[in-house]
Amino acid sequence: MNENIEIIPLTKKMLREGITQNTYWKGDLNPLPKSKALWLVSSPRIEDDDYCGIVSYENDKMISFIFMFPDFLNDQQKTKVYWMISWWVDKKYKDTILGTYIYNEAVNIAGKQILIKSYAENVSAFYEKQPFTVITSRLRHTIFFSLDASMLIARFGFLKSFKFFLKRFDSAVGAIIRSINTSKIKSRTKELTYEYINHLDDITWEFIQPLCEKDLIYKTREYINWHISSIQYIQTPVVDKLPYKSLQTGVSNNIYIYNVKIMIKDQIIGFLSYVVNYNECNIKYFLVKDEEYYDLCVDALIENFTHKRAKFIFTDDTKLSDCITKRYKTIFTHRVMKKGLAHDETKLDFENSNMLNRDGHFY
Repeated sequence: MNENIEIIPLTKKMLREGITQNTYWKGDLNPLPKSKALWLVSSPRIEDDDYCGIVSYENDKMISFIFMFPDFLNDQQKTKVYWMISWWVDKKYKDTILGTYIYNEAVNIAGKQILIKSYAENVSAFYEKQPFTVITSRLRHTIFFSLDASMLIARFGFLKSFKFFLKRFDSAVGAIIRSINTSKIKSRTKELTYEYINHLDDITWEFIQPLCEKDLIYKTREYINWHISSIQYIQTPVVDKLPYKSLQTGVSNNIYIYNVKIMIKDQIIGFLSYVVNYNECNIKYFLVKDEEYYDLCVDALIENFTHKRAKFIFTDDTKLSDCITKRYKTIFTHRVMKKGLAHDETKLDFENSNMLNRDGHFY
């Protein structure tokens, strides 16, 4: 490799110092938003000498980054495992050994205790040759409530010339769908109230705790408070003045997390946590204790979604997706199979492990 390349295994302590000294936020592209880094170093589960990733530079320009950090399995030992969130290499180095080298470094510094929630299709052939076991296969659902002109143009470049007309048509279609769904929502949610929270109170934690007992990852009140914290996102009113871009999500002119207690009178019937980022709504938690209230909690989700005027919903929860499309008007649902992996040397009960949507969901 080029002798000017510097490869840095990044610990929590180094990341904290980097935040103070602005070490990793220079140039056109950086690993992750500073808000995400601040959130990461506030994690109750990451020790100072735990690794948060590997970043590589060539003459001060970032050329590769693996984002990773530890978590605890929901077993008796509370085994430490590392999530590998993303693996990026600059296009200049796509066909070199750099990508494989830093990947192997990441696996080794994590003691081969690696979990991967999902991976991009362009590296599927790579993982088929690696010592990983599929622990979960699930559908990722993108539910569209409008045509979404920006996504159509991104997919079909020739439509760019018709951008003006597409936006007008998209707006009209979205308004019709929203009107149809709003008429259903009003009658279905009239007995519901919503309490929006930043932290879990005693009553909310008592509701959530039994619903997470069988999760792959050990859930505590402190952990979920960290998981749903708003400090990981930054809203930027003047987007075109940002001095750099980030590989990870966290900065947008419209990004925020909403944590909602769904209630009938004084009784909690559901808990919802979702991130709105521009036109999308990404579901982190959708918890319902009693099956009789499931449809009502879906109605609550759609009411919140509709008021934010988002255009599509992301979820890995097939039951939730099916219920939404059954009860409400949509344009179409795009589904793609995603696989969750664990390294073969991970201390994990492979036969009885199930990765849920909220496990490793660090969007």
